[in-house]
Amino acid sequence: MDPVRKDRQKMALYSEKVMDHFRNPRNVGVIEDADGIGEVGNAKCGDIMKMYLKIDDDVVSDVKFETFGCGSAIASSSMATELIKGKPVKDAMKLTNKAVAEALDGLPAYKMHCSVLAEEAIQLALEDYYKKHPEKASEESSKEESSKEESSKEESSGE
Repeated sequence: MDPVRKDRQKMALYSEKVMDHFRNPRNVGVIEDADGIGEVGNAKCGDIMKMYLKIDDDVVSDVKFETFGCGSAIASSSMATELIKGKPVKDAMKLTNKAVAEALDGLPAYKMHCSVLAEEAIQLALEDYYKKHPEKASEESSKEESSKEESSKEESSGE
C-alpha cells in the first residue's frame, strides 16, 4: 500500500474536531505564575502532558498546556483546556476522560489513553493548587458538607 493512501486511512479514524484541535491547538503555552501544575506521562507511548492552571475566586481563569506526543494527545490536551477554562474549580475536578473524548467526537480505542492523560494532568494540577492553597481545600470541603446538610434537612422535612 502506498504511504499516502495509508495516511489517509489513518486520518479517517479521527474526527474533524480531533484534527482541528491537533492542527490548531488552543491554550498552548506556560503560565509562569501558575496556581497549579500537573504533569503526567505514559512510558508505553512516550506522551507527556503538562497543565498549568490560574485560579481566581474558585474559577479556572486561565489554563495552558505543553504536550509532547501524538496528534490525539495534543487534541485531548487542547480540548480538556477548553472544557475547564472559565469553569468553577469544583466543575473542573469532575472532568473525565470520557467527556474529553466525547467533546472530540470520539477517539480510536487505541488512543483513549490520551484523554486519560489529559484528565490526570488536570487532576494533578488541581491537587497541586490545593497543596499550595490548603485553605481552599478546607473551604471546598466545608461547602460540600453544608450542601449535604441542606439536602438532608430538605429530605427529612419532606420538601
